[in-house]
Amino acid sequence: MSIYDLVIESKFYNNDKIADFENNCDGLKVGVLGGTFDPIHYAHLATAEFIRCKYKLDKIIFIPSGDPPHKLWNITNKYDRYNMVLLAIAKNMDFIAFNTEMEKKGKTYTVDTLRHLNKNYPGAQFFFITGADAICDIEEWKDVEENFKLATFIAATRPGISLLRAQDQIEKLERKYNANIISVYVPSLDISSTYIRDQLKRGNSVRYLIPENVEKYIYEKNLYGVGDE
Repeated sequence: MSIYDLVIESKFYNNDKIADFENNCDGLKVGVLGGTFDPIHYAHLATAEFIRCKYKLDKIIFIPSGDPPHKLWNITNKYDRYNMVLLAIAKNMDFIAFNTEMEKKGKTYTVDTLRHLNKNYPGAQFFFITGADAICDIEEWKDVEENFKLATFIAATRPGISLLRAQDQIEKLERKYNANIISVYVPSLDISSTYIRDQLKRGNSVRYLIPENVEKYIYEKNLYGVGDE
């Protein structure tokens, strides 16, 4: 099957999952995992599944960013990043991809996404999943206090992040904003999108770091310099 056909098939699967979610979302505990996903890799998926199981979440919504306010590199086209997420989660009925941020014009902010989710799915309880390193800088986010009113935050600590620094910041945020923040150590894979992009640019293998169909998409679309001489 061509990569074009695989993307179309994945979109059909995802549309079915969205329809089921919209018809049955009342009372659900829903994780929200945003990010550039440039590209999505197995550590993203393993983290989402670990948190889903640990906190008995019913669904995890993956939301690829559109135009993030603090992008640090020339990020890949948002539709390519969304398609890679679709391919990565296609067969998992508990994982859904939303294009909420992609369809917005201008900069996209977490608080706007959480407002959208709460407005459209008022019967669901949302848990925003982010890294413990991001929690340490969350007061730089737009409307920080409202973010905490719209969702419970799950701060995932991974290797290389200071547990003491993160926990100290979490306690300060809880006191200052009456926030509900859960800190969890995720025994995730030591993989990053930055590392994968670098490997691809060097012509090295990324097999077993990203889902097979995502790798196929990257090579067929010549992303990350894989087609460069």
